[in-house]
Amino acid sequence: MNRRQLRPVYLVGIALNVVAFTYAVTNGTWLYAGAFVFVAVYLVVRLRMLSADT
Repeated sequence: MNRRQLRPVYLVGIALNVVAFTYAVTNGTWLYAGAFVFVAVYLVVRLRMLSADT
């Protein structure tokens, strides 16, 4: 995949993790919520690295 195709994949991944984080927080499962935050932060970092290369 090229950079243009990866950008929407990262954005969808970030959005899904935000939804999962919200769901986990509302259910009180903080361990899962922390995992979703970790993955979302990783995806944001990867997206920023992808954007910095262009």
